[in-house]
Amino acid sequence: MVRVIYDDNFKKIFSKIKDNSVKEKIKKQIKKIIGNPEVGKPMRNVRKGTREVYISPFRLSYTYHKAKEAIEFLDIYHKDKQ
Repeated sequence: MVRVIYDDNFKKIFSKIKDNSVKEKIKKQIKKIIGNPEVGKPMRNVRKGTREVYISPFRLSYTYHKAKEAIEFLDIYHKDKQ
């Protein structure tokens, strides 16, 4: 079983999202990621070691630690503020 960790920044941003349909989309993607942690696009350069999933209009950033069998959700940010 994969351990799931939510970063404080992630919790803060998720709680500020007002649109329930967007929250549901994010929850579905989180379940999908937990089922297959390597589903997200691997990032390069500064964000190496993280993965991202696009959820219109946001991007969900997370990291998967194979050795620890843990997924850490790091951030949700608007795609224009990259």
